[in-house]
Amino acid sequence: MPRTGTGPDFIEALARGLEVITAFAPQRPVMSLSEVAAATGLARPTARRILLTLEELGYVRSSDKGFALTPRVLDLGAAYIGSLGLWDIAQPHMERLVARTRESCSVAQLDGSDIVYVARVAVPKIVTLAVQIGTRFPALQTSLGKVLLAALEPEELERTLAIPTRSGLAPRWQPGPDERNAALREVRARGWALADEDLALGIRSVAVPLRDGEGRVIAAVNVNVHAAETSVRTLLDDHLPLVLQVAGDISGDFARLAAVPHAMAITRP
Repeated sequence: MPRTGTGPDFIEALARGLEVITAFAPQRPVMSLSEVAAATGLARPTARRILLTLEELGYVRSSDKGFALTPRVLDLGAAYIGSLGLWDIAQPHMERLVARTRESCSVAQLDGSDIVYVARVAVPKIVTLAVQIGTRFPALQTSLGKVLLAALEPEELERTLAIPTRSGLAPRWQPGPDERNAALREVRARGWALADEDLALGIRSVAVPLRDGEGRVIAAVNVNVHAAETSVRTLLDDHLPLVLQVAGDISGDFARLAAVPHAMAITRP
């Protein structure tokens, strides 16, 4: 996050507050004042004022062990998802897909070079990596991410992949530029993406883009399977057609919702 903005309207204090919130991670859910200051590069007095402000607002709590985020932080993400309307639209379609495949289904969007899960209907499975709303993975090594990256223009793709991942993961598949570009061209040509243990052992998935009413890719939906249980052939022959159908249904519903005027006419008494 930039410490200084590019214009006179940039609010540095707000940027610093968001920087403190995002400093917390699964590996460090509780941090001391010194750790927060070190993680953000802020002076201790500045970090302290921000933490106390966030505590007063209910986004942070303090204890003898240090500071930790509260569940109220989820309101920030919920506001985004709610304003988008994607979850309400996608949920019934995803639930039907899970009922037919008996596999977990997720929707994700790009955030830098990562994907972030914004909707999920899960089936209990023993998997290598836990996934929930807000989980982020490197985009290039996931089926969801390949679909989203394939939709970018070349210059935007390079800028996006130049952003360091914030997932904390080291993926198995580490392609060079030529291999990467060839893989994304294939995704672009066929309209779907496969990830066969590219991110981690045991994780196999297929994803399809979700589009708005103008045909722009706004997200991606996938089915995720355990590699030891489901072959690539089964994933592509049995599950992919269902994912394609669901993606079309979600995209259609989203386009219809976006086309409905949201302003209500005011009648005079």
